[in-house]
Amino acid sequence: MDATDRNLPATKGDIEDLRTDLREEMKDLRTEMRGEMTGLRTEMRGEMTGLRTEMHGEMNGLRTDLRGEMTGLRTEMREREERLVETVRDAQTEVLKAFYSFAESNQKRLAELESEDAAIKSRIATIEQRLLEVEKRLNMPPAA
Repeated sequence: MDATDRNLPATKGDIEDLRTDLREEMKDLRTEMRGEMTGLRTEMRGEMTGLRTEMHGEMNGLRTDLRGEMTGLRTEMREREERLVETVRDAQTEVLKAFYSFAESNQKRLAELESEDAAIKSRIATIEQRLLEVEKRLNMPPAA
């Protein structure tokens, strides 16, 4: 018989050989698939590790940038605070200067009023003295 003739009926041995061949091919396919899966897992783990490393690097870079920005903002806020304090002090100085000028002019007015008051008192004392002299001449007792 010719083994290459495809029209011959299959024997139990042929079927068993076919089963054996199929089992071996399935076993080889499983082994190959396991190897491929293991390779893919290893590759994925490597990619994930690389991604984690890259993300950590990016996060550290962002932290550094954020710290720098916050330091810059703090410096700017301090400078603004110092300028505001200086402006308030300048305004305070101007108010005090205006108040002192006002106080000086009022002090001069008060001194002038006091000197006028003293002059008026002196004149009244002189008039009272003269009146007393007149009353003495006229021999009139002072009206108490």
